[in-house]
Amino acid sequence: MAGLAGEYARFAALIDGLSPEEWRTATRCTRWEIRDVAGHVTANAVDTVDGVVGTRTPDEQARAFRDATPADLAARLRAAAGRLIPFLESLDDAAWDRPAPKVGRSIGNGVHTLWYDAFVHGDDIRAALGRPGDRGPGLLASVQWLRDELDRLGRGPFRVLLDGAGEYAIGAGGPVLRGDPLRFVLVATGRADPAEFGTDATINVHLR
Repeated sequence: MAGLAGEYARFAALIDGLSPEEWRTATRCTRWEIRDVAGHVTANAVDTVDGVVGTRTPDEQARAFRDATPADLAARLRAAAGRLIPFLESLDDAAWDRPAPKVGRSIGNGVHTLWYDAFVHGDDIRAALGRPGDRGPGLLASVQWLRDELDRLGRGPFRVLLDGAGEYAIGAGGPVLRGDPLRFVLVATGRADPAEFGTDATINVHLR
């Protein structure tokens, strides 16, 4: 919960104050400008706290906020986080294992997914603006989410040995993939060439 709260605060600070030109900068997300990325992340938080998460596609979420200003979206995200985090804090331990609205996921995994989503889309914005990637707590959280997702999807087998981020097994045995944790996040989400880690496109968790 603390990690998600911090990620939303960083994301809101990232978009707040962007110029109109920056707001309309193309990103590596197909057909999305920075304003679309920001709209999707904000809508995820809003939909979650309103209890309707999963009812809109990412493109629908982006369109819903496409005409908002950076300051408006930053305020909306802060307001949604201000409602969401206290709600999550009210849940007992058993609630985190209960099924989430999305089939095959728990409440705990759903919250972890929100954290990962905000982190990786924050990196999309930084990359579009030519800024360095964030290597804060969201990076390790995203690596761990991707490990769980690769395992859930039955990918592998392989082991991932990342600089300063530990070693993770996907399945039993297989080759060892070594490298930088942020590059791993980009490769495992289809944002960078899997050849960087000596593997193929099956490492992309969004490939179905």
